[in-house]
Amino acid sequence: MLLNISKLTCKVKPSMNYRVYSKKIDEILPKNLLEDIYTAAQQKQLGVIYDKRPFKITLEKDKKYNWCSCGMSRQQPFCDGTHKNQKLRITMKPVQVQVAETKEYWLCNCKQTSHRPFCDGTHRQQHIQDAIKKY
Repeated sequence: MLLNISKLTCKVKPSMNYRVYSKKIDEILPKNLLEDIYTAAQQKQLGVIYDKRPFKITLEKDKKYNWCSCGMSRQQPFCDGTHKNQKLRITMKPVQVQVAETKEYWLCNCKQTSHRPFCDGTHRQQHIQDAIKKY
């Protein structure tokens, strides 16, 4: 079964440089220490909506992780290399993540966040809730 990725992805309006849908403000959202070094976090494309809820996980300080940004990985929320499959024609790359302290973080599973890889509450939008039906 082939998925039509173009129908499942959402486009960000060019005028929207920044969005936070939760009650949190940008200063208290976690910081990816590698976002200035590895620019995959600034990709303009948004991945396939994998789930309508974020994933809570403990990330260790100074350890590097590869967060799946395409939404096609079978080891969500992390990359398993599915984007390398030429038949799928995925142009997105994983976002390398490193955090400042060991603690629990909420990683985005809808792949629509503007604060990659961390959840900013974007999954609460109606079109994302409608995209994944509850089984």
